[in-house]
Amino acid sequence: MTTSAMATTDRTDFKHVLVSGTKVGVVTGVAVIVSLLVTRLLPAGLTRDLIFSVVVLGAGVLVSLLPAHWAMSRNTEGVAGAAAIGLWGTVVFMAIDIVLLRNVRAYPWTWDAIGGGSTWWYLPIWWMLGTFLAWMGGLVTAARHARESATLSGIGGPALIGAVVLAGAGKLIGCPVALPVLTGAGYTVSLTALALISLVRKA
Repeated sequence: MTTSAMATTDRTDFKHVLVSGTKVGVVTGVAVIVSLLVTRLLPAGLTRDLIFSVVVLGAGVLVSLLPAHWAMSRNTEGVAGAAAIGLWGTVVFMAIDIVLLRNVRAYPWTWDAIGGGSTWWYLPIWWMLGTFLAWMGGLVTAARHARESATLSGIGGPALIGAVVLAGAGKLIGCPVALPVLTGAGYTVSLTALALISLVRKA
């Protein structure tokens, strides 16, 4: 396949999905380690929440849009390839989590207490969330490519703005949820909204 053909064709071969997904898993692991350092080294307060939120947003953009970028999502196959990359990324992170983070007791007890003391409660949620974000990123990327060239900044920018607006609104109305959680939820909602809008435009 020529370079020009590869630039305009979905890449969903098995090896490429595994290699790309492994990169996503490593990116996720680094982001989680950075977030843990932020919560351990900085005192509780607005500064820590803001830095943590920036880490969450950066990780959200990377794990949701890099799969589509590497799959060169243009059509249905490319969108599915992006979702597959996202899924494999969550599996790779699971290995990092079990081998490294769990052994050094990186998470506080309250994290496990949410699931009744189980260390496995969040993994299915993580698999679904990682796959969902990559799927939405694939949809938005494919739709953007249909009209113009798609870049991470061009796609991620509106989703980031939406995340900040939603997180700010949540705080203004007194939502009893930590700012980093609101920011992550806001990004997910914003990216999903962009994906739905792209589908409506295409219909």
